[in-house]
Amino acid sequence: MKRCDVMDSFTEKEKAILKPFFTNLDKPVFVLVNMPDVVKGTLFSRYSRSPKSLRRLLLEEFIQNPDMHFDEIVSMDEKTHFEKFIATKKAEEFYDRVLVGYGDDSVAELAGVHIACEDVSQLLAAKALEDNRIGISPLEKSTRYVWFDQKENGKYKYYRDPDIMSSGFDNLYEETMDFLFDTYSELIPPLTEFIEKKFPKTDDVSDRAYQSATRAKVCDILRQLLPSATLTNVGLFGNGRSFEYLLNKMYISPLAEVRQLAESMQEELDKVIPSFVKRPKNELGKGNQEFMKQTEQAVQDLAKNYKSTRFSKKNYVKLIDYDRDAEVKVISAILYPHTNMSMTELRKKVKRMDRNERKKILFEYGSRRKVRQHRMGRAFENTFYTFDILYPLGAYKDLQRHRMLTQQRQLITTDYGYELPKEIVECRLDKKYKKAMSTAITTFNKIREKMSVQAQYVVPLGFRVRWYFKLNLREICHLTELRSTPQGHEYYRKIAQEMARLVRQKHPDLAEYATKFVDMNQYSLERLESEKRIDKRIEEIKQKYK
Repeated sequence: MKRCDVMDSFTEKEKAILKPFFTNLDKPVFVLVNMPDVVKGTLFSRYSRSPKSLRRLLLEEFIQNPDMHFDEIVSMDEKTHFEKFIATKKAEEFYDRVLVGYGDDSVAELAGVHIACEDVSQLLAAKALEDNRIGISPLEKSTRYVWFDQKENGKYKYYRDPDIMSSGFDNLYEETMDFLFDTYSELIPPLTEFIEKKFPKTDDVSDRAYQSATRAKVCDILRQLLPSATLTNVGLFGNGRSFEYLLNKMYISPLAEVRQLAESMQEELDKVIPSFVKRPKNELGKGNQEFMKQTEQAVQDLAKNYKSTRFSKKNYVKLIDYDRDAEVKVISAILYPHTNMSMTELRKKVKRMDRNERKKILFEYGSRRKVRQHRMGRAFENTFYTFDILYPLGAYKDLQRHRMLTQQRQLITTDYGYELPKEIVECRLDKKYKKAMSTAITTFNKIREKMSVQAQYVVPLGFRVRWYFKLNLREICHLTELRSTPQGHEYYRKIAQEMARLVRQKHPDLAEYATKFVDMNQYSLERLESEKRIDKRIEEIKQKYK
């Protein structure tokens, strides 16, 4: 089934300007070409905080903006575009010859591609795109900096799943989605007014910083109403081998949207790195897909016997598994590169150490960290922790982007209830908020009776979802220190803080260094200090490039 998203329309003159830089101008999935990586990276960075499509963004804010000097950085010659196409064909032939001689698949890790996937659902398709541990770096349009109240051709931008739209639930689905978006849009002005009164601007804050901080606060609160079907944009940079694995997974998705997205990505990647992504279409790839699909189905059938009827409706972070010998393993790994002892001998020796001797080793290894950007060494990768988490979907959406760990979530449902932001109650908007959420619950339950996977599109970000993290101590250090910073969203800050607290409880001597820069404080207008620092950097850039 073809995607039916509304696409940007360009004049013939605009098409001529944009043509050299994209593999197509009329589809929601496309690859960026003929630009330096620094330009692609800058473009993707701006993309995540803009309501514009990537091609419109390039045209209006880069090419047509004289301050960017785009024509001095990038060739505007269409002949270059044609020559690039010919070079790709020749390179494919060369690659095939190399593989015959050497059979080295790792070559595919050396070819990088920037690809944009526009108008995809934010909690189903977007998360499928971002679900690679390494090899692919995603950047998604933020629900924190961009309003999602806009319409195109009189319609809100949410995914209309073909299975739902042909099931008899089409009218109910659209009525519910429209009501959620109507409520979201209706609450923006009164909530903005309330936040501005609660946190009045002070003289030491610029208009830009204040407006950005209050806008982020309102977005943070109201995004709880946005359904999983909300359309977003995702930019990806990755190597050929990782794209190959991602496509294999997407081709077997139970969701039509994800399968169609895989086909669209395949079509565009074939234009620039065909040799590196051909396996998902050949016999080997299809065999791999069948293996994954059959295994998934078999486990699903088994899991039908393991169902609970009791649903917690309170947020929690539980440490359900940890290593009792964590200190022994970490300290042994600290010493190992600098001794001639086997790991077995070393662990026996560390086990016999008293606490003071162990603490001395940990002190020398971790005490010189002055800021969180000073990374802990690999010795801290030798012990693992597993957390079971129940928190609103918005928190999962943000934390799912951490890749150097193992995480899996359960199906998105309304069973665990939803979060009611205190600001919604304080400004007396809770009745409208609750009505929208109750409508989502009713519609979800009706659709779930026939299609539990597709029903996930209905669920707003304020509803809780359950997932687990399994990660080593070094990654806990990175995640908890990064996600507890003052400018972070309240929900994921609380998760990071609780993870740090639980690790400190079990392994205080290790946690002294691994969670050293976790911020356990609470903040009201989270983005304000960060925006003030941005003001300072803006002024520095002005002075630097007068």
